[in-house]
Amino acid sequence: MAGKTNLELLTRDPDYIEPFLSKLWNPVMASAVGVVSILLMRYSQRRPLLSGIQHHVLAGVGFGLAGYHLDQYRNDYLAERDAVLRNYLERHPEDFPEPERKKFAEILKPWTPIR
Repeated sequence: MAGKTNLELLTRDPDYIEPFLSKLWNPVMASAVGVVSILLMRYSQRRPLLSGIQHHVLAGVGFGLAGYHLDQYRNDYLAERDAVLRNYLERHPEDFPEPERKKFAEILKPWTPIR
């Protein structure tokens, strides 16, 4: 990322392809949390774990939908935030000067070992 301007850091690469698992991760994990919560509830009540299987299915589907909608809300929020930041950078370039590039030799102080 060396050499990128502030505005380039907020712009998505046109060749970017979202990984397959990142689309499914939140809904699948939320669905798993729903099923496991029903299993834990059954275990704490000393009932057979798979009794009332409709509860497991409903919790899995319900939590999965909630996870999907929360993921969509998060993506929309982050996209709006990036758009606002990008707009501010475009309108106020004087507040964000280009950083000067330094070498490590200029940043690091000389080191002398203490023995």
